[in-house]
Amino acid sequence: MFDKLVWYLHLTRSWKMGSGQWHVEKRSTLKKESFLKEYGAVSESRSLSIIVLGASGDLAKKKTFPALFNLYHQGFLNPDEVHIFGYARTKLSDQELRDKIRRYLVDEKNASENAEALSKFLQLIKYVSGPYDSEDGFKRLDKAISEHEISKKSSQGSSRRLFYLALPPSVYPPVCKMIKACCTNKSDVCGWTRIIVEKPFGKDLESAEQLSSQIGKLFDESQIYRIDHYLGKELVQNMLVLRFANRFFLPLWNRDNIANVQIVFREDFGTEGRGGYFDEYGIIRDIIQNHLLQAINMFSVVQVLCLVAMEKPISLKPEHIRDEKVKVLQSVIPIKDKEVVLGQYEGYRDDPTVPNDSNTPTFATTILRIDNERWEGVPFILKAGKAMGSKKADIRIQFKDVPGDIFKCQKQGRNEFVIRLQPSEAMYMKLTVKQPGLEMQTVQSELDLSYKQRYQDVSIPEAYERLILDTIKGDQQHFVRRDELKAAWEIFTPLLHRIEKGEVKSIPYKPGSRGPTEADQLLEKAGYLQTHGYMWIPPTL
Repeated sequence: MFDKLVWYLHLTRSWKMGSGQWHVEKRSTLKKESFLKEYGAVSESRSLSIIVLGASGDLAKKKTFPALFNLYHQGFLNPDEVHIFGYARTKLSDQELRDKIRRYLVDEKNASENAEALSKFLQLIKYVSGPYDSEDGFKRLDKAISEHEISKKSSQGSSRRLFYLALPPSVYPPVCKMIKACCTNKSDVCGWTRIIVEKPFGKDLESAEQLSSQIGKLFDESQIYRIDHYLGKELVQNMLVLRFANRFFLPLWNRDNIANVQIVFREDFGTEGRGGYFDEYGIIRDIIQNHLLQAINMFSVVQVLCLVAMEKPISLKPEHIRDEKVKVLQSVIPIKDKEVVLGQYEGYRDDPTVPNDSNTPTFATTILRIDNERWEGVPFILKAGKAMGSKKADIRIQFKDVPGDIFKCQKQGRNEFVIRLQPSEAMYMKLTVKQPGLEMQTVQSELDLSYKQRYQDVSIPEAYERLILDTIKGDQQHFVRRDELKAAWEIFTPLLHRIEKGEVKSIPYKPGSRGPTEADQLLEKAGYLQTHGYMWIPPTL
């Protein structure tokens, strides 16, 4: 790769002594060392080993392997460099694993046109079985990886090893210990060892810190990639560009103009057989803490919050961005019980794995308040629920009323800027305009950027594809740093403990509804004004 790029024509203007004229000079100024330092290019002899631990599980089959195939199919994984290893306790042959994941990699309607690529991709996959807490299996895994690296003629220390832990968090510590003892790159001349861990990252502040400490003793923070797939969503990744590359947002994005911010993550299905798991973690941990805080990790919800509320970073370097996100979380004041509404959909306890007296919420509306100059007095409303009337995830910025309502139209609704994360990715600005006709009447309408309509020929990548590629590149911008994780847990742990003690009760609500009516009342008290008579409809092609 590098040899194709190292020489180039550099056109430069220089003053020719004695002639009094400018001339164009050809120069070969690009040196390998500077290119590698700035762009991270690698020689073609470096191997890349991607190891999926928990390879026989649902997450690996439905998300990890399909993401890897799409990266391969789009040319981001070089078949001359990469090899993929599956590891799990289930005893399978290489071919049995390939057959197990095949149907998840391509749609039936595209199977024929992708048949050749699919066949070549599957041949890159090798399987090793073994326990997660014994060196025997991991030594066999290391041997298989080393054989691949030797076959690619990788020099010692130049190979790259990426471990994707598609596993429950309870086994992270023993698995990481085995990886460190048996499978890490033997030196780091220009290679690396990185691990991807899935949420949930603990159950409260204490368990999260314990987990972080156990992994942190084995790997540097620069090697750990805490993944939440919402942070890989196209419109989540667009937030920094929207906020800091558009002049008209800059003077508006503050407490003087914004009445409230609402981040919603709504699912139209229940726990669906995951009742026992969900009852242990609940909606606060499953969605609010992991989604709303990490982008508000509703991006899976506190990442989204951070991206909406953070100050402009001094650069686009991942650490500068993550520094600003941490500052937002550290500015959040303790949550008040009167600004929390919890719900549990009727029928949740019918699951035999759920205790009959469970108080675990399947719905939560929580108001966060950020104590800084930009956001003082602006409520950030985090709303998440299961078994709701519809499925959607969006960010809704509601602006204050226009002073001097000469058109008498305030009851129609406020201006809103809405970022629809899913489904039907879009951004739209809700405005009041004159209704066409002879009379001076106003109506709510929108300025609309719907992605499927505007970018018809562009394939929007899946979140897992983007995040795995970021890991290979070493870009941690869209991953959760340890101090960010700690700050998020410090916000929610006191509330979680009050819920577990029964001090905050879950209110029953009907499946398919908006949730408890008390949640709407809380939004009204917080200053959110719902628009009646207007509904955004995604445009059709």
